[in-house]
Amino acid sequence: MTLAKSTFLNEPTWRGKVFSGGWRPSAGGTQAVREPATGKHLSETGLANAEDVARAARLATTAQAHWAAMPYEERAAIFRKAARLFEEHSAEVIDWIVRETGSIAPKAEVEVRAATGILNLSAAMPTEPQGLVLPSNGGRISMARRVPHGVVGVISPFNFPLILSIRAISPALATGNAVVHKPDPQTAIAGGFLIARVLQEAGLPEGLLHVLPGGAEVGEAICTDPNIAMVAFTGSTSVGRRVGALAGGHLKKVSLELGGKNSLIILDDADVDAAASNARWGAWLHQGQICMTTGRILVHERIANALVERLTSVAEHLPVGDPATRQVALGPLINEKQVNRVHRIVQDSIAAGAELKAGGSHERLFYRPTVLDRVRPGMRAFDEEIFGPVAAVTRFSSEDEAVALANQTEYGLSAGVISASVSRALAVGNRLRTGLLHINDQTVADEPHIPFGGRGASGNGARIGGPANWEEFTEWQWVTIQDQAHAYPF
Repeated sequence: MTLAKSTFLNEPTWRGKVFSGGWRPSAGGTQAVREPATGKHLSETGLANAEDVARAARLATTAQAHWAAMPYEERAAIFRKAARLFEEHSAEVIDWIVRETGSIAPKAEVEVRAATGILNLSAAMPTEPQGLVLPSNGGRISMARRVPHGVVGVISPFNFPLILSIRAISPALATGNAVVHKPDPQTAIAGGFLIARVLQEAGLPEGLLHVLPGGAEVGEAICTDPNIAMVAFTGSTSVGRRVGALAGGHLKKVSLELGGKNSLIILDDADVDAAASNARWGAWLHQGQICMTTGRILVHERIANALVERLTSVAEHLPVGDPATRQVALGPLINEKQVNRVHRIVQDSIAAGAELKAGGSHERLFYRPTVLDRVRPGMRAFDEEIFGPVAAVTRFSSEDEAVALANQTEYGLSAGVISASVSRALAVGNRLRTGLLHINDQTVADEPHIPFGGRGASGNGARIGGPANWEEFTEWQWVTIQDQAHAYPF
């Protein structure tokens, strides 16, 4: 498949640049954008540095005051138009996501649908109630209202770059903020430039959104810049701890959506075929490069052999290769460093006693879907977030043991329980320490209108989406109004 001709997205306009008061060269220079499946050169983007962040934050502060004062109907119309543009130009957007991120086309389609939904929800936000009328003595009016932070910094990862960027950018703008955004430089187009181009065409005023691909220097500048009041970060727990410390040290609000080691518990009364389908999807979708990936498959010992057999038979025949061909189920991992890390975890777990049933090998960045049986606590495949296509199977003999195994982690993002009895599954699920719980489903799920987030090492209790957006991207202001000032005793 050749990349769709750049028409609406107009690649020559932004090639080698950043989006900051329009498309412009960056102080940090440029970087090549390469296709992970083939290594081919796709384009180039600007590469920002701390100087670019400081400039963007100043421009955003000025633009934000005018944006917050704009009539709400005009702000809402911009988001509605942006949603239509994503729909109208979805084929072009999907091609960029497939080529830049190594995802299969159906996963890219999910990203575009989600982006459209998020923009439509953001269009409704300016018309929603934005405060409360409170009781007060003396005849005055007392109210609490939600007001924007000012400038919000957004830092997003490479795996679902469109969704994980726009889910913060869009509601932050909708609630009256300006945004300085650092997409992962590996996916700067899907995670930033596509959004900037669509919102620019939809009429977003200049200076409100800044897209600055860059490395740790840019992230640290966002966390420390005095003109940025909040930071919304999605990424690894190790980097999230650094972001939280930096932002907290500068008294910024911070929203952290981090990693996960998510368990799918399969009880002994489950339909084995359905359970295997859920386990495969949860473990291997997008090569396991999802924070909600099913990192542990906890299965009752009575049906474990049958489940492993069904995982193995599919793993041995699942096509892996260039997703641009539209003929594969799994594409490449994002880079060689990640391939090496996944392979070390698999090999170390085998050396510790896990049984390799399928996979465990790779060619360049293409890692075969892997099945590890008899994984136990203490093995890396049980303890660590892998971020690769590895189905790690652990057997249990009782519900109490399953719950203990699932809770034996610092993470707390997503969990699933599969059983023929909904009440039984829910009773097990209610004992799990998790931000997201799915009964008779695997662990990978999200919708634009739900409050998404984890607990423990999976986040700081923040939520993004639906009713949580007002809480995250605004703050309370108490206002009292009375007809005239009265005299006090002194």
